[in-house]
Amino acid sequence: METIEKTTGGFINSVGFKLALIGLLTLLLLIPASMILGLIREREQRKTETIMEVSSTWGDAQTISGPVLTIPYETIEKTEDGKLTRTTNDAHFLPEKLNISGTIYPETRKRGIYKVVTYRAVLHISGSFTSPDPASLTKNQNIAVSPDAYLEIGIPDMRGINEEPVIQWDSMKIPVVPGLMNSDIFESGVHGTIGLTGKVTYDFSYTLDLNGSQSLSFLPLGKVTNVQIGSNWKYPSFNGAFLPDQKDMTNGFKALWNILQLNRNYPQLWVNKQYSVNESSFGVELLTPVDTYQKSERSAKYAILFIGLTFLVFFFAEIMTKTRVHAVNYLLSGFALCIFYSLLIALAEHISFNLAYLIAGVTIISMIGIFSNTLYKNRKVTLTVVSTLCVLYVFLFVILQMMDYSLLFGNIGLVFILGIIMFFSRKIDWYSPLRSSKNNSNLTV
Repeated sequence: METIEKTTGGFINSVGFKLALIGLLTLLLLIPASMILGLIREREQRKTETIMEVSSTWGDAQTISGPVLTIPYETIEKTEDGKLTRTTNDAHFLPEKLNISGTIYPETRKRGIYKVVTYRAVLHISGSFTSPDPASLTKNQNIAVSPDAYLEIGIPDMRGINEEPVIQWDSMKIPVVPGLMNSDIFESGVHGTIGLTGKVTYDFSYTLDLNGSQSLSFLPLGKVTNVQIGSNWKYPSFNGAFLPDQKDMTNGFKALWNILQLNRNYPQLWVNKQYSVNESSFGVELLTPVDTYQKSERSAKYAILFIGLTFLVFFFAEIMTKTRVHAVNYLLSGFALCIFYSLLIALAEHISFNLAYLIAGVTIISMIGIFSNTLYKNRKVTLTVVSTLCVLYVFLFVILQMMDYSLLFGNIGLVFILGIIMFFSRKIDWYSPLRSSKNNSNLTV
């Protein structure tokens, strides 16, 4: 019996058993770490819902489409039994030239603790059409062209229109009415009835004044499309099928696109729903300066690294100072490290992310530093623990600031950390029992 007790006691007091226990505690602490990740995603979802709420009253992301000249016509065919059938079609003609210029006036709106980027865009749109001929779209020569032609303008969120646009069609002013004559190209928008007088070229121009949120996009419907947009917003993200040919980021941004019909995958004229134009959209997104939730989530993914390395420092200190540390003390330190991420997101929702990171980091490092000093009563060990945590938090902060090189820098840091661990563990006798300067018989792991 005494031999069994000695064997069991020797196993429990062994370095290997303690290290295995530390590994088990590290994995156990991943549970609260994953719960904090869930909290961050929940808060991010709440922010997304807030953006949708504000957008529903102000105006959603807008895509400026058009104008498109639509002419209804009927094809007349004779069936085998001699009867005549009439089929109604819509011929769609895109502009020869399309010029869009304007300014985006951004505004940051608050809903609770969340900020939503909205804007007012004033756009001047002009261009020209060549004389349309629906007969060129069909082999059937028996067609009846409607005397009415429509100019259609696609606007995704009609709630954002501030002023009623009036189309200048050659020398005529054409009022617009809500809705479209069909949904072949656009889902929503406005249209105006125009007259065709047989001219070779028709010029048009109008101004759109509308509200939107987050992003403003365009469709290159002209044979040659020129878009020039400016704003005082300092954080634009150009996206979509085309990037600007020229851009100036001084005091906001100015961007210029020049797009040819050969750059897209649809022609200048077609019938009904033959083509989709949405895949060719391009534009600008008004980004917020700091994505608090993205950075917080990225930092929380490093929780296992922080917990594991802090436990290793405690473990090495336990061996070198011959001071036994109970598993509960490891667990309390691990919980403190997990609280860092919860404290970070709570602070970052009200102050800048960098300041929140500093406050949360100093708080947790101070707590663990004081706690380790009461455990080991050794200033050198305490300084080692505090220094290790400081290096880790600085290391994580640098990674969070990087986008393109975060993976490279993170892997270099991990290799360096692993090398340090291997260096300090080279002389540890993993088979020897943990010894203490005190009476080990009354201590438990």
